[in-house]
Amino acid sequence: MIHPPICATLVNGDMEKKAQPEWDLIVVGGGPAGLSAAQYGSRANLRTLVIEELAPGGTVLLISGMENYPGFPRAINGYEFSELMRQQTEQFGAIIKTATATFIGKTQDVFTVETPDESFKSWTVVLSTGARHRHLGIPGEEEFSGRGVSYCATCDGPFFKNKKILVVGGGDAACDEAAYLANLSDKITLIHRRDRFRAQKSLAERVLKNPNIEVRLNHILEEIIGEGKVREVRLKPTDGGEAYREDFDGVFIFAGAVPQTALTPNLEKDEAGYIITNQNMETAQPGLYTVGDVRSSPFRQVVVACGEGAIAAHMATAYIDAIKGEPYEGAGRA
Repeated sequence: MIHPPICATLVNGDMEKKAQPEWDLIVVGGGPAGLSAAQYGSRANLRTLVIEELAPGGTVLLISGMENYPGFPRAINGYEFSELMRQQTEQFGAIIKTATATFIGKTQDVFTVETPDESFKSWTVVLSTGARHRHLGIPGEEEFSGRGVSYCATCDGPFFKNKKILVVGGGDAACDEAAYLANLSDKITLIHRRDRFRAQKSLAERVLKNPNIEVRLNHILEEIIGEGKVREVRLKPTDGGEAYREDFDGVFIFAGAVPQTALTPNLEKDEAGYIITNQNMETAQPGLYTVGDVRSSPFRQVVVACGEGAIAAHMATAYIDAIKGEPYEGAGRA
């Protein structure tokens, strides 16, 4: 929660001295956007800390082959890409800490970021907490999670080699993961509730042309059924047809994402719950920037997230200089 400003000056005679935080920039979340912000912040000589609860890379770690990031003519897997970003971030001087941020507050000009074990202070904060998989909320989904129901093909796909697999979704993730699973089994069925995919045209066409994937548009998943593990599902056409049951060994769900905004509940959000910023990644709270999948954006891609991180760090540098009475001028170049 972002608290209203509270006086935090130290009075020494007639002189007031602002408390000096230990960090210039704290990045909460270590995905591509957060690591890019950390790189550009460190490169600008900011004392930079990244707080990531799992591992640097975020959801990119789950991508089997990223082929559309500039500079990589051959597809690179998400783990390798994330590891390269981590190494580069630390080479510039940023510190990466594995912890869960539980609180963000601000007193006067100084932010406080808390974890269960420690508290950190900084002039600026970049929020890069991303988004998590959306659940369908249907019978059997929670019951069979980890027992046939999955939200990550690269994590769990190998357990279903040569098995019959149902994939649910129509966006980039669903198409990309279906294509990955099609390398493990020739019995992939992809359903989508609408009459066409939301995914990028190239991804959708690749799925439609894959002989190992059967596409059923205008379908929804109503129930997941089994005993101890997934055995079958109930599907229903959205064009008026009757529901029917069909055997499947695994169900992979890619139904969108939920932005992780619990640390900043009072910031303005769009209708989908993503945090609204201006083009400089600035929120309504001075010194707090939002980037990546938690930010309201018309296009969520790794390359876009990295650009947002760079902008946020650049603006954070200018903000800190202004606080210190050293106005920063110039757009800056790579």
